[in-house]
Amino acid sequence: MAKSIADIARIVGVSESTVSRALNDNPLIAEKTRRKIQQVARDHNFKINAKARALRTQKTNVIAVVVLFKERTERGISDPFLLDILGAIADELTLHGYDMLLSNTRTASDDWRDYYFDSKRADGLIVIGQGEHDKRIDRLATEDLPFAVWGAALPDSQYCTVGSDNKMGAYLAVTHLLNQGCERIAFFGDIAHSEMEQRWQGYCLALQQAGKTIDESLRYATDFTSESGYSSANRMLKQQPFDIDGLFAVSDVIALGAMKKLVESELTIPQDIAVVGFDDVAMSMFCHPSLTTIRQQTMEGGKLLVNKVLDKLAGKPARSQVLDVQLIVRESSRKAH
Repeated sequence: MAKSIADIARIVGVSESTVSRALNDNPLIAEKTRRKIQQVARDHNFKINAKARALRTQKTNVIAVVVLFKERTERGISDPFLLDILGAIADELTLHGYDMLLSNTRTASDDWRDYYFDSKRADGLIVIGQGEHDKRIDRLATEDLPFAVWGAALPDSQYCTVGSDNKMGAYLAVTHLLNQGCERIAFFGDIAHSEMEQRWQGYCLALQQAGKTIDESLRYATDFTSESGYSSANRMLKQQPFDIDGLFAVSDVIALGAMKKLVESELTIPQDIAVVGFDDVAMSMFCHPSLTTIRQQTMEGGKLLVNKVLDKLAGKPARSQVLDVQLIVRESSRKAH
């Protein structure tokens, strides 16, 4: 039968407050005493009332994670890249004794302070993506709340971000396509998003350094889905005369959708058109042809996001961080010379 705090206090011969502090691993209680109390609690199947403790401490031991996307038009939580980074966040939170509350833009209200912090749903917040320059993030920043964002490091942002070097990633991708002999390279992505805007900048930089002009007609607004990649490829193929021999997609799922349409149209990848994606999700290695891509450090990114929020909760500074990326060359871009 489970004992109460009062029962454990009598068994050990200490006060109830000492038991409470020891069960919460308070360093003010001597380590030997803490271990003894915690062992007695385990022996008697004692369970801490999490709700009651939250009321006393004003802590939930929950970190909320909000995934920003538009219904039906952008990547959902089932997107392979998002699953990778969410898994990394969940694992790191578990290591620190926190639970994860997963939300999306349909779940959360417009007032994130009220919804997550004032209502005691969560102690901190992680936002995945910045949407189309979402103003809710800027409002949180003005109130100095414990949160961090996976996204682009912007010069004028007042909040902590963790994200990839998007401009460099796109630069590496497009430079690789140019080195494979590509002359006309399409861009699939929506530059209304900060991260994708940086990838467009990297695309442009690579072309400029190669002495090529930027052709806006080669930029196809594409959402974060394979369906949208397929649709953009369909529009691209209608261009007459069709002289595009390279394609850079801002995500692997977009690239995979585009490749399906290209193959259906009897184009050979990479001989007729070389393709590079971005993310390096697991399926990119196993599709046919395997997809050349830009690898992001999703595991490291998830860990950093958690630790930035925990630092802010502890009153420590949390600075933005940009993670290196890597070009992974596979069959979809490797042309024979």
